[in-house]
Amino acid sequence: MAPPARLLPNCGARTASASGGWRRDCAACGAQHFPRTDPVVIMLSVRGERCLLGRQARFAPGMYSCLAGFVEPGETVEDAVRRETMEEAGIRTGRVRYLASQPWPFPSSLMIGCLAEALDEDLVVDAIELEHARWFTRAEVGAMLRGEHPDGLTAPLPFAIAHHILKAFVEEGEGF
Repeated sequence: MAPPARLLPNCGARTASASGGWRRDCAACGAQHFPRTDPVVIMLSVRGERCLLGRQARFAPGMYSCLAGFVEPGETVEDAVRRETMEEAGIRTGRVRYLASQPWPFPSSLMIGCLAEALDEDLVVDAIELEHARWFTRAEVGAMLRGEHPDGLTAPLPFAIAHHILKAFVEEGEGF
């Protein structure tokens, strides 16, 4: 089966992939179309020597990661971090600090990695968003990154920004 035709909104003509898929060009009117990219915050909430990690049912067994969610229209990155952390885990957030970003093609997202100051620690987990969440010590996260956690728990692999956020927390003491 042939892939669906991609038509340009300007003139309705078919477009062709260009620049390795980052752009679509229209031979009929010369217009260029840049596919939409959705901003997503991915954050590590930190309270002292501990950080908050969660897991979704679709994760590999035993894997925990940073919380994440889409930025809503008109919302700042900082407000999205605070909202998502409250919605998913019931944790109030103070300061938010940008750490790194990563293009993520699942689906067409820009992951904006942040560290967040957790103002409390009593979790209220949204069971629709997360299967489980808990606080981890810096030493536990280090063991997860090395594949040595005593309970077999793991962290995302190095291709994911979450791995690097966790690595910064462990190795550089990143946090508040």
